[in-house]
Amino acid sequence: MNQELVGPPRHTRHFSAQFSPTPRGARLARLLATEQLHAWGLPPDPARLVVAELAANAATHGRVPGRDFRLALHATAECLRIEVTDTCPEGLPRPVRLPPATTESGRGLLLVEALADRWGVTEGPAPRKTVWAELDLTTAAAREPVHR
Repeated sequence: MNQELVGPPRHTRHFSAQFSPTPRGARLARLLATEQLHAWGLPPDPARLVVAELAANAATHGRVPGRDFRLALHATAECLRIEVTDTCPEGLPRPVRLPPATTESGRGLLLVEALADRWGVTEGPAPRKTVWAELDLTTAAAREPVHR
C-alpha cells in the first residue's frame, strides 16, 4: 500500500566554501554568502552581517597559519543555519557581555546574539570548532526594513 505524504517535502539547500584566514578571506566569505542568499531568493540581511562577524572572528581569533576556515550555509523553508569552522581549538567564544567603552573590538558576538534567533559553538572533531547561528526565516520578513 502506498502512503501519501502530508505537507510539502523538506528541502534543504547547502553551500560550503573554504577561505584563507585573512581579512580578505572574511570579506570574500561575506560576499559569496550574500550572492548565495540572493540565488536562493532569501533576504541578505541580517544573514550577511552574521556571516561577516563570524568570518572576521575566524580570521582574527581562529587563525592558524596554513589552515583555512570554512563557511557553510544550510537553508530550509523555516531556518537558515550559518556555520563558520576554524582549526584553532583555543579561543572559544566567551559569554557575551559589553566590553569597556575604551576597547576597539569585542562587540561582534553581541551583534550575532542580537541578530540571530539562536547561536552557539560546537567543538570537534579536534582541532576544529564551529561557531553557528540560526535565523528563523518565517520571521525574517519582520526584520526586513521597509523601503519607501
